[in-house]
Amino acid sequence: METMKYIPRLLEGRIRHAIERGKSVLLMGARQTGKTTLARQFKSDLSISFVQPDVRQRYEKAPQLLKGEVEALAPDVKGKRPLVILDEVQKVPVILDVVQDMIDRGAANFILTGSSARKLRRGAQVNLLPGRVVAFRMDPFSLREFPAKDLAERLLYGSLPGILAVHSLPDREIDLGAYVTMYLEEEIRAEAVVRNIGDFARFLELAASESGGIINLRKLSQEIGVSHTTIGAYYQILEDCLIAERIEPLTHSKTRKKLTKSDKYLFFDLGVRRLAAREGTKLSRDTMGLVFEQFIGLELLRSAHTNGQGGKLRFWRDPDGPEVNWVVDVDGVYIPIEVKWTENPASADIRHLEVFLSEYKAAGTGYVVCRVPRKVKLSDRIFAIPWQSIDEIGS
Repeated sequence: METMKYIPRLLEGRIRHAIERGKSVLLMGARQTGKTTLARQFKSDLSISFVQPDVRQRYEKAPQLLKGEVEALAPDVKGKRPLVILDEVQKVPVILDVVQDMIDRGAANFILTGSSARKLRRGAQVNLLPGRVVAFRMDPFSLREFPAKDLAERLLYGSLPGILAVHSLPDREIDLGAYVTMYLEEEIRAEAVVRNIGDFARFLELAASESGGIINLRKLSQEIGVSHTTIGAYYQILEDCLIAERIEPLTHSKTRKKLTKSDKYLFFDLGVRRLAAREGTKLSRDTMGLVFEQFIGLELLRSAHTNGQGGKLRFWRDPDGPEVNWVVDVDGVYIPIEVKWTENPASADIRHLEVFLSEYKAAGTGYVVCRVPRKVKLSDRIFAIPWQSIDEIGS
């Protein structure tokens, strides 16, 4: 398998700061986003991966073994607590009780990684360490971490580190297909959360096709032949396994009574989304425009995850007229963003932004993110910016 040299992740500084403050860390992210590689950048006194079945079974049978192993570690000469890394901790959720005890007693600090919140959330016996750890969300590479030389390539193949390390596009296609299959087999079948894997496979294909659009649970239930509550449960699985993220609409308005209240979901990686949707590599211009819109949404999400400043991604839609692709909500201050697959934004492209800005007086500047080579002023409060400069939004 092809490998690339370590590329620094934007979360690294925040994690290092948390550890230096004597905090433990929970690093959650979908498989192959680089959690283990990032954890290895920190000098640990003990590192255990629960990926291997023999290791996993050892601690499932006797979780208190970890307590003895940690207590056998001597603090350094300055009295600093040992640092322990536990990789894929959701595979042995019972171990979290031991971890909590050691954190409470000041016996060690931990970096815990996980690719599914499902087993950490379900059941009375599971301990999510409330208030004891600093939680971070790990995404595929953002543009700040790994700039895209070819936009179309990034839209088609996504930004998972292991995929970007592969130079051959046909090989990337094979690896992405294997990822989708592995996800179905290992995350869904192995966790025994779906009775009919065929129904879920069909749902996954449709959910990937609908990524970035308004979700209609009843329509999906009719297409697949299962109840709409089952479709809702399937989406919850995607959320728990960090494959998709739910985007809530902005629903309050003084003048509009019919604002959309249904959610959107964004698949965490565009390459995985395309393979799950079975779309091939020859996408129409309209489809590329829709994928570009999702690409910008993902970049905004990744920025929110990395910065940790409480910003939330939303959207705004009146079924009778205007809609805005994305709205960054920072403590009630809104930044509306339209995404256009164009190099020449026109007045027609900012009509809905103008409506939004007139509706919400506290909103600041509006943006059209498109393929212009440089920033363009389109009106007093609206600018077009290149997709490469998306980090300028809100700065």
